[in-house]
Amino acid sequence: MAQRAHAFAENTAGPFFIDSSCIDCGTCYTLVPEVFRDAGGHSLVDRQPTRAIERRRASMAVLACPTASIGTDDKSEMAAATAAFPSPIEGEVSFCGYTAEASFGAWSYFIQRPAGNVLMDSPRAAGPLLSALEERGGVSTMVLSHRDDVADHAAFRRRFSCDRVMHRADRVPGLERYLEGNDPVRLADDLVFIPTPGHTPGSACLLYRDTFLFTGDHLYGNPEAGCLSASKAMNWHSWPEQLRSLEKLLDFEFRWVLPGHGASFRAESPRKMRTRLERALVRLRAL
Repeated sequence: MAQRAHAFAENTAGPFFIDSSCIDCGTCYTLVPEVFRDAGGHSLVDRQPTRAIERRRASMAVLACPTASIGTDDKSEMAAATAAFPSPIEGEVSFCGYTAEASFGAWSYFIQRPAGNVLMDSPRAAGPLLSALEERGGVSTMVLSHRDDVADHAAFRRRFSCDRVMHRADRVPGLERYLEGNDPVRLADDLVFIPTPGHTPGSACLLYRDTFLFTGDHLYGNPEAGCLSASKAMNWHSWPEQLRSLEKLLDFEFRWVLPGHGASFRAESPRKMRTRLERALVRLRAL
């Protein structure tokens, strides 16, 4: 639990604060940029929320924080914030919240679909989230993008008996299904598992309905520059291979990039997304 005694002095004065346990995962300022900001090495409260909707969103950040580093004296919107997760993105796709320290605050996503609900990467196995997923029909499949963001996957298996799917090259033991090779695998009519090695040997993306691309740590949005990007500094396997995997994504249509780390990115059409990806590749090849 966040401690007022350990709060950063630079926080804007008021009920919400961030303390020194912050690991700078970016969850709070990605989720609520109007309240929180990146201070270089940690996050800060940039502006205290005033309206009820702002207090609710800031309270959602309290719940989503993987290290419980955000505190508040204002509990007025906490019940509503708890009920807000999974938080809708578009259609049947939602952000789970409740990020896990074991995954350095990586975001995970819930897809509610008639053929069986899907979790993309593992959130923290928080009681309110487990109950919310149960009310929505549980989880039949969990797709893990890479070995860094597996968090509480075993707890979700125990609760929902979901099949966990991952590329074998990342060697997380005990899962129900491992995929191999570099060719895309159709998990269902509307789900395509796309191996994208580079960040790690077994990194992979999941494409849903030719619209939503869940990218793990492979690709993300840069809201300041309004573009797509990837991290050479945070590459744990092979940057040249990651670039080749990014090129592979040009073969697919999608409008959304939903990453584990970094901001989401939405284009008006698959054609415009392809243009954004082509531009990103030009920049990234020059690094």
